[in-house]
Amino acid sequence: MSPYLGEPRDLYHGRALCVLKPRTAREVGDILSLCNESGAPVAPQGGNTGLVGGQTPDASGASVVLSLERLNQIRAVDADADAMTVEAGVTLAQAQDAAQAADRFFPLSLASEGSCTIGGNLATNAGGVHVIAYGSMRDLALGVEVALADGRLLSTLGALRKDNTGYDLTRLFIGSEGTLGVITAATLKLFPRPRSRAVAFLGLRDPAQALKLLNFVKGRAGPTLNAFEVASRSGLALVLRHIPGTRDPLAQPHDWYALVELAAFADGEAERAGAEILAAALDADLAQDATLAQSLDQAGALWKLRESMSEAQKREGGSIKHDVAVPVSEIPHFIEEAGRRLREAFPQARPIPFGHMGDGNIHYNVSQPVGADKAEFLARWAEINAIVHGVVRELGGSISAEHGIGRLKRDLLRETKDPAALDAMRAIKAALDPNGILNPGVLL
Repeated sequence: MSPYLGEPRDLYHGRALCVLKPRTAREVGDILSLCNESGAPVAPQGGNTGLVGGQTPDASGASVVLSLERLNQIRAVDADADAMTVEAGVTLAQAQDAAQAADRFFPLSLASEGSCTIGGNLATNAGGVHVIAYGSMRDLALGVEVALADGRLLSTLGALRKDNTGYDLTRLFIGSEGTLGVITAATLKLFPRPRSRAVAFLGLRDPAQALKLLNFVKGRAGPTLNAFEVASRSGLALVLRHIPGTRDPLAQPHDWYALVELAAFADGEAERAGAEILAAALDADLAQDATLAQSLDQAGALWKLRESMSEAQKREGGSIKHDVAVPVSEIPHFIEEAGRRLREAFPQARPIPFGHMGDGNIHYNVSQPVGADKAEFLARWAEINAIVHGVVRELGGSISAEHGIGRLKRDLLRETKDPAALDAMRAIKAALDPNGILNPGVLL
């Protein structure tokens, strides 16, 4: 059972009565019905790639781990309706492939897409690199099938784009982290498949210049802007040091970088637009240098620099994580102010900010000082969190942009969420899970 009792960051290790692996939604319902009658807590689990401990049972040993990995069928693909229905254990990569086989595009893209599952993506309202163009999982789902705590199956599955018949139950369960029901399947939105793609890597002075560049590209690329990511030189240096096969794509180092992707539906359109926009941005002093990928391999190499940031930090040593969001216009101020306060309190700590500037989501991670003891550094997690999240709150931001709350941020949620909103969440939880068997200790 050990692979199901820990999580990727090694922050949480639990115990369990057993691991159950149903193959159908009805079996999931039957399991929940039995657990509800007996009072056995249930910890639902998808690909076990979550980063806040929401999929890990507690240490009591009383929980049943409910793995959805065998619910792995593509039930239907309807290209005419731009929709497909898949089960919760289908990996994100498998869903992407099923869409492509129908000449369609499913846009959710995460570094863990080979192992994370659609059920987990829905339970955490996953975001990824294409939110600026397509939104998060709440925007990408048309309906869900959910096993309720008492064993009944609730379904809003279907390819309808309009259904104004009451509460939006689909969105209620998405992002609920397994505390209101267990998602067993979903109908996902599909999109026309882009025929051309342009990926560029730009060297910048600072986040303020990155913000100007973002607005410049948005104004010229419009809906073809697919992603806009930023990273500091400190983050790129860790990737170049620890990730084999990577290289600096620009001739000289820069303090900051942007990775920009355009996608279009006519052959060559994105490449032409990308070249024109890059030239104009350089002429307008919105970047100091830039390179445009000339092949799929080059585009993949540029994306690898961004997608390897977390792995590189892990290899460097201890890293204290922050998955935060602030208004896009406040990102430069947030990065500057959080850095200033951290330098005052922890002069040797190394901030590694990077992430989805296009939608305001910055992963503001802090790596341990060179030569420091990892355990001693990680023991300061709460202190460093307080500094970074303090700036986030002042700017009207969120302490969790895409990873969820899980166990890691449960107490932070109580400190930062509107009390009336928390009361409403607890009331919904009590109505749908009166015996409290669904993922106890997670989120609330």
